[in-house]
Amino acid sequence: MADSRLGYPDLGFGLGLRSVHYPYILKQRPDVDWFEIISENYIDSQGRPRIVLDQIAELYPIVMHGVSLSIGSTDPLDFDYLSKLKRLAAEINAAWISDHLCWTGVAGLNAHDLLPIPLNEQTLKHVIGRIRTVQDFLERPLVLENPSSYITFAASTIPEWEFLSRMADDTDCGLLLDVNNVYVSCFNHDLDPQEYLAKVPHERIVQFHLAGHTNCGTHIIDTHDGHVLDHVWELYRQIYQSTGGVSTLLEWDAKIPEFPVLHAEVLKARELTAPDGPSKSPAIGERQLEAHATAATVPHPLSIVAADVE
Repeated sequence: MADSRLGYPDLGFGLGLRSVHYPYILKQRPDVDWFEIISENYIDSQGRPRIVLDQIAELYPIVMHGVSLSIGSTDPLDFDYLSKLKRLAAEINAAWISDHLCWTGVAGLNAHDLLPIPLNEQTLKHVIGRIRTVQDFLERPLVLENPSSYITFAASTIPEWEFLSRMADDTDCGLLLDVNNVYVSCFNHDLDPQEYLAKVPHERIVQFHLAGHTNCGTHIIDTHDGHVLDHVWELYRQIYQSTGGVSTLLEWDAKIPEFPVLHAEVLKARELTAPDGPSKSPAIGERQLEAHATAATVPHPLSIVAADVE
């Protein structure tokens, strides 16, 4: 592990842990620095997923990444859920707990989606208060990710990078910068990703996410179902150099290939950021070029994009 940032270690280059790869990981013990789990797949499980997780946690560092904290919702915080997160983190010695700057439900109903919040002073105050409560309960700092988005709110008055900066400064939380999400959101909202990367607080970034997306011509959907595309690789190379580098995680959540394919993808990140590595992003292959093309058969972002789940 490299030196820490804000108390978070640089774990190196990791992969999202998915059940389809359990046998391969336990048998082959691949050269992966760390794994990230979807917290909700394990907090209520006492069966095989949890048994396997305990075995993998003995071999690799584990980070918990949630999708149900709903930090931006107006519903009360779910302390039963937070208790489960806290217990699991202690049992597997999680390096940190992360989630998304979003809301996932209201009136007790879970939308099972990462929904955007209006970026204004009222929302910022609301989110800051909830983050402080969550951190006090978990007895550890929280790490929050910038989500991909497809709409903006007329009530938004603060750029996302400024919202993230003020939120992190006021709560002392860490930031998980999803580079693919930066590209997706900036494309969808006609923003400059270079400006986003320049203005997001580098000193607060403790983790990166990389993933694939689907370009539909008029908009991009954050599908996590293919290789990282060239524009995202270039943004990642720039922000990695600007920050001095932090833990990097490759996500692949739909059309999940065999483990060696994922492993090769995350090794691109390691190669790209090596001191004596390539000065440019990895070349785009045929599959990546195809993903860049306009896909008339891909649904509008408001449609549900099915993904493999554990």
